[in-house]
Amino acid sequence: MLKGKISSDLKESLKAGDSFRSGVLRMIISVFQNKEIEKRSGGKPAELTEEEVVEILIREAKKRKEAAEIYAKGGRDDLSQKEIREIELIKKYLPEQLSEQEIEKIVKVAIEKTNAKEQKDFGRAMAEAMKELKGKADAKLTSEIVKKFLS
Repeated sequence: MLKGKISSDLKESLKAGDSFRSGVLRMIISVFQNKEIEKRSGGKPAELTEEEVVEILIREAKKRKEAAEIYAKGGRDDLSQKEIREIELIKKYLPEQLSEQEIEKIVKVAIEKTNAKEQKDFGRAMAEAMKELKGKADAKLTSEIVKKFLS
């Protein structure tokens, strides 16, 4: 569904002459196609699942965030702003992100479920929390919250 929406949005942006949006959407579709080729060579069904599509979008947004930070540190605000615009476009296709309070509730449940009490239990608690939060929350923020509760 999501992949089809991105394809139809690419067609619309091409008709409208929006070269920036078209370029970003083409890049995303290209990443989808590369993943499908990779899956096909592994003997798996080539069609991407909705979850895989979301994972790819999250990964692409994260790459751009890192690039924007590097460009900003290097004094290249023009390139940093371009990366930020790309992130905003990619985020339109991602599921709604949970608030910090909602993440904290889920993390508390995960900590109770895994019986985590110390920092050494971090991995178990984090894995349990991410089962529920995958695609709905930033892993870095989730990690910080888990550490906060375990300290």
